[in-house]
Amino acid sequence: MNKVMLITGANRGIGAATARLAAQRGYHLLLNYRSRADEAAALAREITAHGSVAHTVQADITEEADVLRLFAELDEHHGRLDALINNAGMLETQMRLEQMDVARWQRVLATNVIGSFLCCREAIKRMSSQHGGDGGAIVNVSSMAARLGSPNEYIDYAAAKGAVDSLTIGLAREVAGEGIRVNAVRPGLIATDIHAAGGEPGRIERLKGSVPLQRGGEAREVAEAILWLASEQSSYCTGTFIDVSGGR
Repeated sequence: MNKVMLITGANRGIGAATARLAAQRGYHLLLNYRSRADEAAALAREITAHGSVAHTVQADITEEADVLRLFAELDEHHGRLDALINNAGMLETQMRLEQMDVARWQRVLATNVIGSFLCCREAIKRMSSQHGGDGGAIVNVSSMAARLGSPNEYIDYAAAKGAVDSLTIGLAREVAGEGIRVNAVRPGLIATDIHAAGGEPGRIERLKGSVPLQRGGEAREVAEAILWLASEQSSYCTGTFIDVSGGR
């Protein structure tokens, strides 16, 4: 029986790279996206053309009703869940903290923290042995910003990812006896369009000199770490973090 993986924010960047790699390794996929349905559909076609199974579901993970609908689609199409990849995330334009308003913080926390919580909650209901599940793996996509703080750029995003780190540690200990492992990756400067969303498409070029490996990373390099944490190869890891950051 093929294992089933749900990836949030799957239509581009790290999410899309994870989907491609997971399909190559035999997973059946439920690909969540919030917008850009054409990208999600193209990714699903690419995956199915290579003989795997992929369904797309539009859902805004900041909305509880949308998350419930997403998992209902999972139940209908696949009937099980083996791995949840909490990848959906967002940041806003670079600025100092005193320039930020409350609405910005609420948006950033809603996607990065509340969305991750909601998806973890629904995954546990399906994976936990206490609920009749067979166990599984949750991988949260955090950020090196949680450790570095992102001064003058994204302190709100860094704080949100710090919360994801705490969620990972606490939840890992809470459900370890129920067959569920909870781990996280912390990407560093990765070549995705998140930098353009923050207002600086060339951010990697500006900062790569601060990376010991002297370059930015690729989405597939993060996906490799995610897939390892989702697999049985990491069976003795929970509450573990992999920094995919070039040593930064």
